[in-house]
Amino acid sequence: MTLPPQNLLAEEASPYLQQHSGNPVHWRAWSPASLEEARALDRPILLSVGYAACHWCHVMAHESFENDDVAAVMNRLFVNIKVDREERPDIDQIYMAALSSMGEQGGWPLTMFLTPDGKPFWGGTYFPREPRYGRPGFIQVMQAVDKAWREKRASLNQSAYGLTTHVEARLAGSHAKTVLDRDTLENLARGIDGMIDRDLGGLRGAPKFPNAPFMLTLWLSWLRDGNSTHRDDVLLSLDRMLSGGIYDHIGGGLSRYSTDAEWLVPHFEKMLYDNAQLVRFCNWAYAASGNNLFRVRIEDTIDWLLREMRVDGGAFAASLDADSDGEEGLFYTWSKEEIEAALGDDSPLFFKYFTLSSPHGWEGKPVVHQTSSQQSESMVERQKLAPLKAKLLAIREGRVRPGLDAKTLTDWNGLMIAALAEAGRSQARRDWVDAATKAFAHINAAGRDNRLPHSMLGARKLFPALSSDYAAMANAAISLFEATGEWSYVEQASRFVEQLDLWHADADRTGYYLTASDSTDVPIRIRGDVDEAIPSATGQIIEALVRLASVTGDLDLQEKAWKVAEHAAGRAAQQAYGQAGIVNACALAIEPLKLVLIDDPTNPELVPVANRNPDPRRVDIIVSIGSEANRPVLPGDILPPTDRPGAWLCTGQVCLPVVTDADELERLLRRR
Repeated sequence: MTLPPQNLLAEEASPYLQQHSGNPVHWRAWSPASLEEARALDRPILLSVGYAACHWCHVMAHESFENDDVAAVMNRLFVNIKVDREERPDIDQIYMAALSSMGEQGGWPLTMFLTPDGKPFWGGTYFPREPRYGRPGFIQVMQAVDKAWREKRASLNQSAYGLTTHVEARLAGSHAKTVLDRDTLENLARGIDGMIDRDLGGLRGAPKFPNAPFMLTLWLSWLRDGNSTHRDDVLLSLDRMLSGGIYDHIGGGLSRYSTDAEWLVPHFEKMLYDNAQLVRFCNWAYAASGNNLFRVRIEDTIDWLLREMRVDGGAFAASLDADSDGEEGLFYTWSKEEIEAALGDDSPLFFKYFTLSSPHGWEGKPVVHQTSSQQSESMVERQKLAPLKAKLLAIREGRVRPGLDAKTLTDWNGLMIAALAEAGRSQARRDWVDAATKAFAHINAAGRDNRLPHSMLGARKLFPALSSDYAAMANAAISLFEATGEWSYVEQASRFVEQLDLWHADADRTGYYLTASDSTDVPIRIRGDVDEAIPSATGQIIEALVRLASVTGDLDLQEKAWKVAEHAAGRAAQQAYGQAGIVNACALAIEPLKLVLIDDPTNPELVPVANRNPDPRRVDIIVSIGSEANRPVLPGDILPPTDRPGAWLCTGQVCLPVVTDADELERLLRRR
């Protein structure tokens, strides 16, 4: 079977693939048909993986994929397949692991050469059209690969088989389970603490990423063991990140990463998942420190989210591009003269609290950031600065906007829904909780035969979902239950877990695969153990199972969570730094916390205390005085009385004595 000799991306549900639909390259999407074409033609595959907000993906597309001469070579020598890594993280993870196993540095765009049956034999990342940066030109690369394929095919096939076997063992293999113990988290936290930049926060060196899984390891270590150094690592990292150019001081929201060690010049793409995790961490940090910086950044980031990232139906888009009008950061950067023209006599006030910098190597206009002292002082003068920032934001809205990747990814939306629900509870912002409920309802309604889509763009939906989708949405449902008290969210979380068991469980029922059992185009069914910018699918699954078991009191579900955690810990034992999400989730499984609150909904005293003391280890069950709704059974088959206010804090199967005084509950929840 061969497909038409033309570009076939125009009808795809991914904006990234659609961006390449006008290329002279005969692109195909990853599908059974495109893989069959390669086998039928007995021709190697050129696989290009990227995403819509990726700067170097755009550079390679402009230099090579839009060029007729380059496209002619690609079309003559290869079956060319384009993959959106956000739409198909399963495919991306397989071939990125293959590149890493070759000893090459990973990144995007990912450029891999595969045998006709999809096994990788060579690859790289960005290749310039002409030789430069110490890299060969892309046409040279393709011609060399073609020559090697024709002259050394047997050897390349053998290498490809060995590489595929290695990747399968690494990403899909089973290992003996290990006993869950407290030391694993603490050992990992100590190792991460040793990598922290004591002056600038984050991990030492450049580039600098938010590294949410590592930050959560440190935070959990502090919450559980009282290690204040680990708490301070996170608070310092957040403080420095939020003062740097990686944070958008005019419009809110965090960019993907900083190109330097100072958090100054980012790659300007904004990802939904980074900002979901930022909101969660700022919520915890504000509760722990009382620093208004974190509360303000939550507000500004959610304002940006609701203003710029909402799509039809109330769910959220995947990302904003780094580039506008072909230049990275153009939308976000300012010259001194532009700000003076916009603000007039108010510009000295602006420059008192903000700095413009153009560091060595940065070719664009200056980047807006703050020194630490400017950041702390600007919190006091926030009301004076708000109209100045509003003026600049209005002017910025008239610029050429960066591209919006408007596809709705279920797992990323699950992360943001949970973040909105949690922040809405803590900050008494019902409108944020309402935004979370609307997004949840939209995604849930898009299901088919009780199955979620992984991705949506308008009316187009990509089925089936990944295990990360069900896990993230189960966690989101539990967060919405905590925020609203509606038991239907717990029932929905249970249905998501049922779908996980039905389509993703392994043969031994000790773990889950990332892809569904009826996915027909994956060369390897991987487990989803490895963290990326967000915790791994496996880590999110364990968290969902633990939290759901805590809410429902289901001992069978608790046993399942424990079993899955033990086997995941066995797989993560040799590579904890790459699987911190599993380590963190296993820590939750060892000591799950549950807070049962009986309170008067018309004049609550205990619930506000719980709301302003969020804890990622804890699930809260709120029952109105005199109500039987949501009334849980405590360990030992004890039914808490509902005739008066009271709070029961339980760790696993052990509960502390009831607390009836708000100040006493505050002390209990803040005890370290």
